[in-house]
Amino acid sequence: MNRFKEKYMKVAVPALKTEFKYKNPHQVPRIEKVVVSAGVGRAVSDSKHLESASQVIAQVTGQHPVTTVAKKSIASFKLREGNKVGTTVTLRGTRAEEFLDLLVGVVLPRVRDFRGISATAFDPFGNYSLGISDHSIFPQIPFEEVGAQQGLQVNIVTTAASAAEGKRLLELMGFPFRRNE
Repeated sequence: MNRFKEKYMKVAVPALKTEFKYKNPHQVPRIEKVVVSAGVGRAVSDSKHLESASQVIAQVTGQHPVTTVAKKSIASFKLREGNKVGTTVTLRGTRAEEFLDLLVGVVLPRVRDFRGISATAFDPFGNYSLGISDHSIFPQIPFEEVGAQQGLQVNIVTTAASAAEGKRLLELMGFPFRRNE
């Protein structure tokens, strides 16, 4: 069992069970999946940017990403329906747990002037969205290979019924939320 799963079982489950008065341990919210994606607007004019983003996501997650395409044409962005505009990966189970353990333990502390992540980025169903503006903070990316700055979007999907339950779950799992929010 990895550290993240162990922390969930020993810390989060008992605390959430007493806090929200769950009768059954299966009612306790858990992390269902983690979606890591990158939108690459520059890919419309140059496909090398999309390949670079795809390679970054593969290195960071350890899983081959899927290319996403535009659903609509938008003339002002010079975008046509069917153009490749991004790349995404869905992590579940052990891979998701290992990615989140790395994110909380190594990646977020490496952010310059880090004061915590926003506590307001929850949707009403307890899912959390986190934007990372620079991919070079991941230890899997060698410093020599860092080219153009690539941003990533990390969405954490939980089984929580509300934003309060989702936030408490992530707090117990060690996510460093800002105190002043």
